[in-house]
Amino acid sequence: MTHSRPKLFVLDTNVILHDCGCIRNFEENDVAIPITVLEELDQFKRGNDDIHFQAREFLRRLDALTGDVLSEAGSPLGPGLGSIRVVIGGGGDRRLHDAFLQDTPDHRILRATLAIQEREAPRQVILVTKDTNLRMKAKSLGIRAQDYTSDKVQGFDTLYTGKRLIEGLSSETIDQLYANGGVLPAAELPLSEPPRANENFVLRNGSKSALATFRRADQAFHRVEKLTCYGITPRNAEQSFALKALMDDSIKLVTLAGTAGTGKTLLALAAALECRQRYRQIMLARPVVPLSNRDLGFLPGDISDKLDPYMQPLYDNLTVIRHQCGDDTQAAQRIVDMRESEKLVITPLAYIRGRSLQRMFFIVDEAQNLTPHEVKTIITRAGEGTKIVFTGDVAQIDQPYLDALSNGLSHLIHKMVGQPLYAHVTLEKGERSELADLASAIL
Repeated sequence: MTHSRPKLFVLDTNVILHDCGCIRNFEENDVAIPITVLEELDQFKRGNDDIHFQAREFLRRLDALTGDVLSEAGSPLGPGLGSIRVVIGGGGDRRLHDAFLQDTPDHRILRATLAIQEREAPRQVILVTKDTNLRMKAKSLGIRAQDYTSDKVQGFDTLYTGKRLIEGLSSETIDQLYANGGVLPAAELPLSEPPRANENFVLRNGSKSALATFRRADQAFHRVEKLTCYGITPRNAEQSFALKALMDDSIKLVTLAGTAGTGKTLLALAAALECRQRYRQIMLARPVVPLSNRDLGFLPGDISDKLDPYMQPLYDNLTVIRHQCGDDTQAAQRIVDMRESEKLVITPLAYIRGRSLQRMFFIVDEAQNLTPHEVKTIITRAGEGTKIVFTGDVAQIDQPYLDALSNGLSHLIHKMVGQPLYAHVTLEKGERSELADLASAIL
């Protein structure tokens, strides 16, 4: 019985910038790196962003390999893994020259892949790139191409929502939740699927209903009451679940997902202000993702002027809370005082590098624009007494090489399900206005 040869995967630069450890995720198959990719990585060696870290780390790992990466056999990656080689040059394939007139790094990678495919035939050669357009170009030339999927979650439709609806319960069961100090032992509510730590439930029987959260520590459901935090009152079940998790000191990591207008950032900020005395500082941060191809250099003014437009949504949420409290109240004045004393800080996410996150209520907005590695980097910086909240809309990605399944927020939700220190809520109902809801539904 003959075994087919392992596949040969050719990697694009964006795969390495997304995950510097990607070369160990192709099992027994071999990996090829076009020399153009190393040229591009050289441009990313200096800098403090995540992609610069990925570039430096990958080049270090490549340099540490003991074999000859320039040889035809390449360098072995380790037990159970294939080998890696760096490919220099490529053929002058007429199809590529006729189709694409410009000499770009992408086209050089295609040229190298075509040459490898011709040399290795009938072996299966696959170009791996996170660039959708490059995949289309590759396929037009007869090259197999696919996305890098190692850190993608299984499916958008199966992403954990943090909530379950249980209907048809007896009135006695719901009454018990109200009568016993808001606690119902798990044994009293048999479920088809076991409850996860900090999972939320809407329990219903006709006109009777109750909101509850499962606590693994005592194997019981705890009734969720409507809380008001710094003038903000929840308007639906999901917002009640969110505030409960945000105010719970035993939960150190919270993710809130949902479309625009569902109240994710507003709830997180209101909860942070409500429990401000437990923390040394409240910090709101968001990644700076330029829109409409206009980067920071396009905007006028100094760095503060350039960044203000990106931070404006966070200032808007603060304004909403001040209005809810009443502009002339002590609570509203306290927000002003906290900002002046830097007890409350709004900053671009890149500016937290090197900072120690001790006893901090840290809110990361627009987290769907982060890579899984960036999310991990943030969480692993958390010191004692710190709570981290990630908010975002996994269906609205502004980064070209991320999607609903590969972004850092989806990855975090998928990996953390069931951990006692973690809670997640997907907010489903928009609460901005009737007009905003109408636009979301039909436009």
